[in-house]
Amino acid sequence: MGSIRTEEDSVTGEPVRVGVSIPPAGFKSREEADAYVNAAATGGLDHMITSDHVAFQGGQGRDGLMTMAWLAGLHPTIGLYIGVYLLALRHPVAVARQVSTLAEDAPGRLTLGIGVGGEDRHEMESVGVDPATRGRRTDEALDVLLPLLDGTTVNHDGEFYQVPNTSIRPEPDPPVVVTVGGRSTAAIQRAGTRGQGWLASWCSPDRFAAGVALAEEAAMSAGRTDVNWRHGYQVWVGLGDTPEEGAGLLGPSMESFYGAPFSAFERYSPVGTPSEIAGWLTPFVDTGAVDLNLAPVAGTASEAIAGIAEVKRLLKR
Repeated sequence: MGSIRTEEDSVTGEPVRVGVSIPPAGFKSREEADAYVNAAATGGLDHMITSDHVAFQGGQGRDGLMTMAWLAGLHPTIGLYIGVYLLALRHPVAVARQVSTLAEDAPGRLTLGIGVGGEDRHEMESVGVDPATRGRRTDEALDVLLPLLDGTTVNHDGEFYQVPNTSIRPEPDPPVVVTVGGRSTAAIQRAGTRGQGWLASWCSPDRFAAGVALAEEAAMSAGRTDVNWRHGYQVWVGLGDTPEEGAGLLGPSMESFYGAPFSAFERYSPVGTPSEIAGWLTPFVDTGAVDLNLAPVAGTASEAIAGIAEVKRLLKR
């Protein structure tokens, strides 16, 4: 376990941003959601986090952009981070319009983490996407989406998308930050050639540091020398008075969500007190993580928010 940081900023010089995911089971009411989001903001957390799916494991999931549009209306300033959005399952022009609309209504608040998915191949087949093409589709979709979001008129005739003389107005101002998630080398290189950061998960600090270096090397090779990097790490955490208590709460929740035993995730799932979790996360901050996207499980929702707020305080002490 690493020691708690003594500086406010990450190794990149950017302030560490700590966000909290919506609960795995979602919200039972508008009032519950309002209380959760406002508690996160009052506690000093930087952003809300949601994942994205179309029809995951028998029809489950939430549309990431729709969820963020709803959350944006519950608080006037808290950030919005989708981690990760399955871009290959949509047409990039339609996504550009949705992002532009949300950015116009909530300027400067959205970070769009892009991923290729693939945990449920049938989800892709449900929308006519061959899972074997998801990486190439994502690359091509980003090559359409990013210029549109910059205000460029796009003429594109590619393998998967034809986009004739198309513009999206207004372009987001300030620009939307786009990061790329995924564990593979291809995903890390995609982050370097097209994104503003690698959004990592399920990896060690050494692997994270190596991935950050690889992404930035790929950027340099592509002639991208002025990227304001927003590398991040995304992880479930179990909050409790002891690691055993934290694991006892986290394990069943992850098993229900993923349909797999907790032992498959335990190595990369910090548990225990906020101090223990902050110590576990510190090596990632020390090697370039600016955004920490945390999915907490605790005894109650208020305990989850309070615990993550304390994690942030400890990381910035």
